[in-house]
Amino acid sequence: MIMEIRGNWNQGQAQDLKRLQDESLKTEELKAEQKEKEQEKTKKAEKDASRDLYIGSEESHLQSRGLYRLGQDENGNRKIYFEDPEKVNPENEEEPSGTREPQAKEKAADPEKAEEKWMGNTDKVDREIRKLKEKKKQLEQQIQKASGDEKKIQELEKQLEQVERELRQKDNDGYRRQHTSMTRLE
Repeated sequence: MIMEIRGNWNQGQAQDLKRLQDESLKTEELKAEQKEKEQEKTKKAEKDASRDLYIGSEESHLQSRGLYRLGQDENGNRKIYFEDPEKVNPENEEEPSGTREPQAKEKAADPEKAEEKWMGNTDKVDREIRKLKEKKKQLEQQIQKASGDEKKIQELEKQLEQVERELRQKDNDGYRRQHTSMTRLE
């Protein structure tokens, strides 16, 4: 097999050289863009690091190292507090942030305002539920006894369904919480 190649050898080399130069320019531009992106990322990371700081250690669960800390509100519920690093007082830095109470100043300033204590009682709700369960048992027994009378069985089953619905509605924590009677302790 014989192949004939025509063309100028110098012309092909010039085209290859130009193509290589274009490729090298593109790779240089890409590298420059990547460097810029990395620099932007590091700048953002530095800004973020100045805003929130985490240093893990064995004692990290004892005190907060960042801008937020876990505390309790006036009702004893857990609450997350924001500590602005620009407004931190040097006297507060001495004590660990986990042991601080935000209401300590209020308590010291106003001794007449005592802490209120309340007690919840769910006895009324528990009695309602107990009565409904007893009624359900009675209706089930009546249905078993009234085996011949279809009309009476249907009526008892309707009552049983109603009692079961009421039980499902009342026999849960949400209903208990809503219907708890609160009394103030002195």
